[in-house]
Amino acid sequence: MPAAHADPGRSQSRVSQPQPGTDATGRRAAGRDAAPGSRDRLDGDLGSGKTTLTQGIARGWGALESVTSPTFVLINQYHRADSDVLYHVDAFRLASAEEAKAMGLSELFDQGHIVVLEWPTHVEGVLPEERLRVALSWVDDSRRSLRFEAFGPTHRRLLGAFRKAAFGG
Repeated sequence: MPAAHADPGRSQSRVSQPQPGTDATGRRAAGRDAAPGSRDRLDGDLGSGKTTLTQGIARGWGALESVTSPTFVLINQYHRADSDVLYHVDAFRLASAEEAKAMGLSELFDQGHIVVLEWPTHVEGVLPEERLRVALSWVDDSRRSLRFEAFGPTHRRLLGAFRKAAFGG
C-alpha cells in the first residue's frame, strides 16, 4: 500500500484561546463530522491542549460520558446513544511500538471506531497511514496554535467539513 501523504490544500491552521477555544475547535474539527474509523493523532508538548481538544471532539461526536485524561489507564472508552465507541489513547507511558502491539493498539485501529491518540510518536510503528494529525503548540501565554493535516480520503473529507464549519469554506 502506498504511503499516505498530506497534499497541498489538505492542511489547516488555527489559533485559539486555551480552554474554551481549543474545546470549541475540537467540536467543530472532528467531533461533529467524525466518521467511524477516524484516527486523530494529537502531537504536542505537555499542557499544549491535547486532552482539551479531545474533550471537544468527544462532545461534538455525542459522547455520553465526561472525557478525562487516560494518562494512567492508557485507554478510555466513550459511548454515544447509538452504541458507537470513541477510544481516547494516551501513549506517553508506552516504551515502544512493540509494547503498543502487545496491548492490542493495532487491533483498536482496525475496529472501525474513532480513535484519538495522544503522544503518537511513542508508538509510531503501529499507527495507520491514514489519519488526521493535529499539532498543538503555544503561540504565547494566552493562545495556542493547532495545525491539522489530513492523510487519506476519509480524513481529507473530515478536514474539509471542519474548514467549512469553522471558516465558511
